Amino acid sequence: MLGVVSAGIAPGLALLSYFYLRDTFQKEPISYVFKIFMFGALLVFPLMFIQYVIQLEMNVASNFIKAFLMSGLLEEFFKWFILIYLVYRNVHFDEHYDGIVYGVAVSLGFATAENILFLIANGVELAVGRAVLPVSSHALFGVIMGYYLGKGKFSVDEKKHRICLSLSLFVPFLLHGTYDMIILSQKHWGFYMVPFMIFLWWLGLRKVKLANTALI
Repeated sequence: MLGVVSAGIAPGLALLSYFYLRDTFQKEPISYVFKIFMFGALLVFPLMFIQYVIQLEMNVASNFIKAFLMSGLLEEFFKWFILIYLVYRNVHFDEHYDGIVYGVAVSLGFATAENILFLIANGVELAVGRAVLPVSSHALFGVIMGYYLGKGKFSVDEKKHRICLSLSLFVPFLLHGTYDMIILSQKHWGFYMVPFMIFLWWLGLRKVKLANTALI
């Protein structure tokens, strides 16, 4: 069991450390970053219950609804809500890149808890594949969400502020739904997943660079 838990936690902590250390300005308090990480982890349980009830009551068969609504929209909305409620107006959120740090923290908290539960149920031999795909994709969704939150927070233009807040939810939702749609398509999913993940890493790292150079 200890090995399964360790394998479940390791990729999330490694990715969180990577994006945390990419901050070229003042580092965020580790205790507060960890607090947001834990809130993300706690999201897994109510979301699993909500998804189970929806599936049970509505008997959803459409892969599109499963990918974009039951997974993409629900998961990204609740992560976004935590950031808006606990981080957005917090005194620690005082630089553009801080949005990325906290976006990654809440996303990887969720991904780590989900990963541990998955490995307990399905076996530690799947740990590498989980680290490469779902855990890293959640981290990158968090990067993009946090980038637009930071861009909106420090924008002096009210219209741009509202647009960025909308994009901070819409873009991760769209990317998350696309990711799940590829997985659920089953046939030749790897053929589409490789270029999608390359694009996702390129986009995420580009947002990291832009936030670090304060090109708001």
